[in-house]
Amino acid sequence: MGWKGFVEGWIASVVAGVSTHPLDLIKVRMQLQGEQGKMQESYMNPFVMGAKLVRAEGFAGLYAGVSAAMLRQTLYASTRLGIYDMLKHRLSGDSGSGGGVVGGADLPLFQKVAAALIAGGIGAAAGNPADVVMVRMQADGRLPAKERRSYRNAFDALSQMVRNEGILSLWRGSSLTVQRAMIVTAVQLASYDHVKETLAFYKITNEGIATHLVASLTSGFLTSVVSEPIDVIKTRVMNMKVVFGKTPPYRNAIDCAMKTIRSEGVLALYKGLLPCFARQGPFAVVLFITLEQTKEMLKDF
Repeated sequence: MGWKGFVEGWIASVVAGVSTHPLDLIKVRMQLQGEQGKMQESYMNPFVMGAKLVRAEGFAGLYAGVSAAMLRQTLYASTRLGIYDMLKHRLSGDSGSGGGVVGGADLPLFQKVAAALIAGGIGAAAGNPADVVMVRMQADGRLPAKERRSYRNAFDALSQMVRNEGILSLWRGSSLTVQRAMIVTAVQLASYDHVKETLAFYKITNEGIATHLVASLTSGFLTSVVSEPIDVIKTRVMNMKVVFGKTPPYRNAIDCAMKTIRSEGVLALYKGLLPCFARQGPFAVVLFITLEQTKEMLKDF
């Protein structure tokens, strides 16, 4: 049944998103290092960044923007997993669950990638407002007190953005979000499915936690390497302050990329790669294992 993929995806995504939120927060702070000439921050590693964050904002600071993260998982992640599930069933001609992470008989890799590209793009378009809010709330604590936006929660942030910057501000960076989500979803879901099926085919591992762990860690690593440059640019575009009547820091994603490379070097596009994998690895493990267990619990519905 179509609804099951969305419900299973929502449960797994929220559990994974909340449990790995501090790692995502540290990744965002690192991606903003060195921006606009603040090079004194650029030498921080994830451990130093995390320690500084806790000292300045307390342990609660590690969960800044968690309400937006939950909203994002609800809008984006559950949509992409649900649509991927539906597309796999359609492509395989399978009307029920079975095989692969979210149902459907085994498919060639290119069909998995195609299904994931479509699912990721649609999910990202639906979740972009929550993505913008999450980035801003995660980045707020690094600013001087008088410059902070100080959103109370995700819905307050959405309201303030529409009131002060117009409704289109909710889709700022949406082209980047969609591109990144298509790539991330294609790599993450297709690689998980393919590694899992390959391990089963060659009888390297039996179906169970060990198989899910190997497949999810492989998925997390590949996703981090492929998506990080886009993620860095997306974070900076979404976080920039735009004042009516003034030229924004970046005209578009390409301008942001060029300015970043010119001022900080090409490796700046991989700022936050370590915390990205430190987050993507556990996120993938929690996501897929929770998803597999949720599917098992709901298999009779």
